[in-house]
This record gives sequence, structure tokens and C-alpha cells, in this order.
Amino acid sequence: MPTTRLIEYSEANKQVREIYDDIMSTRNTDWINNFWKALACQPEVLERTWRSLKAVMEPGKIDTLTKELIYIAVSVTNSCNYCTNSHMSSARTKGMDEEMLSELLSVVGMANQTNALANGLQVEVDKPYIDGGLQTH
Repeated sequence: MPTTRLIEYSEANKQVREIYDDIMSTRNTDWINNFWKALACQPEVLERTWRSLKAVMEPGKIDTLTKELIYIAVSVTNSCNYCTNSHMSSARTKGMDEEMLSELLSVVGMANQTNALANGLQVEVDKPYIDGGLQTH
């Protein structure tokens, strides 16, 4: 159950409607998902979060599918069911198939396991990693 009321488009003020319109236009959709509706209770947070997400997720040196895969990995690790499902849906529209998802989740699981082991054992970071990487020649 949400801790805040979801603001539907029909009841949104002008500022929120403008942001909703931008979200729908950018995402080429005719609906607003619950995450944005929840943030709309605080229009400044809605606007700041949308502008930041829009900027980070646009194409750059990292392609948009890879960005979605990273988002899924972090969301799974943070146990955010909402973000995991939302970004899985988006990644599927960008070309992710079930084999890619399975491989991604294997990497996430392995990273979480080795992170926990390294942290639990308090393993000191190797000097070559700190100095910029290992030389391979």
C-alpha cells in the first residue's frame, strides 16, 4: 500500500500536468505510471527526479539498453520490486530477451555474493587496482 496518494492526470495542477505531458511525450505513451503519480504530491521532487532521470537515461557513450540493464541490476540489488519490473519492461522494448535477463541476473547474484565475501572478510584492495589497473604485458 502506498504511503502517499497517487495524483491522477485529471486532478493534477498545471505544473504537474506539464511534467506528466513531458513524461508521456518522451516515453511515447498515453499513461503515467504510479511512481510519477506518487511523486506528484511534491511537484518539486517530481520535476527534479524526472529531469534527472531523463538526462541520465538518454543515449550517450552507454547505449540505452545497457543503461536499462544497469538499472535492473541496481534495482534487484536494492530489492526495489517496482523499479525492477518497470525497467525490465523498458529493457524488453529495447531488445532484452529472456537469455539476456538470465545472464544479467547471474552476474548480479555473483557480484552480490563476492561483494559480501570481500566485505565480510575485510579483504584489502590490491595496490595495482588502486594505481589504475593491472599491466597485461
